Amino acid sequence: MEVRILAIGDVVAKSGLELVSRRLRSVKKLTGAEFVVVNGENASGVGITSRQAEQILDAGADAVTLGNHAFQKEDILEMLDDSPRILRPHNFASQAPGVGWQILEAPFGPVLLMNLIGRCNMDFGPDNPFTAADRILREAGDRAKVRLLDFHAEATSEKLAMGWYLDGRVTAVWGTHTHVQTSDHRILPGGTGYITDLGMTGPRDSVLGIDPEQSIRMFLGYPRERYAAAPGPVKLEGAVFTVDSADGRCLEVRPLRLED
Repeated sequence: MEVRILAIGDVVAKSGLELVSRRLRSVKKLTGAEFVVVNGENASGVGITSRQAEQILDAGADAVTLGNHAFQKEDILEMLDDSPRILRPHNFASQAPGVGWQILEAPFGPVLLMNLIGRCNMDFGPDNPFTAADRILREAGDRAKVRLLDFHAEATSEKLAMGWYLDGRVTAVWGTHTHVQTSDHRILPGGTGYITDLGMTGPRDSVLGIDPEQSIRMFLGYPRERYAAAPGPVKLEGAVFTVDSADGRCLEVRPLRLED
């Protein structure tokens, strides 16, 4: 059976969160999506609160994935342990709160959702995401034909390598973190849908969500300031994966970009 899965790129700041709250259900209807994953790690600008995570779930998301700012807001820590629908990267240290993969129920059957973080150009040393993916797939076994990965990584080479590494073993691999939607959406030879970065959901006229003037000052060498989200219009970016729920193959990948 052909089904559609919607993946939404990093939600950034109050304006991105409000856009998801207002538009996600209509976007689900527009795309025909039966399962929705939203990366929410920048809902506070840097990090996400438990209230913001609940807001994304209430808006119609089936799961929220995170990234390098997963633990930035203290009040999210308990929720990470309690809610199976909020994932932090699995290859963080084992003592960190939360989990990095779950088998979740969708209208068309079980879905294995994984969240991993890259190591290239990050400021810390998580476990190897490639071998972490192998361990997850071994533990999950055959319990879900549809298998999805949000790979939160800086380097495009690392994201591409992960796509090829998992080709034929998972349904879709999408990248998050860099906030710029890429044009390389495709189906890899083994049947895995792929896109290097979904983009972001937040201020359109910005530098990765930040006020351009502030970003320019930083690159000119002025002292760092607390991030300020850019004002003005907002956008929602992501991708729609059409998949065969019977065997887990991806049949089509379409990028999504809406302005509000």
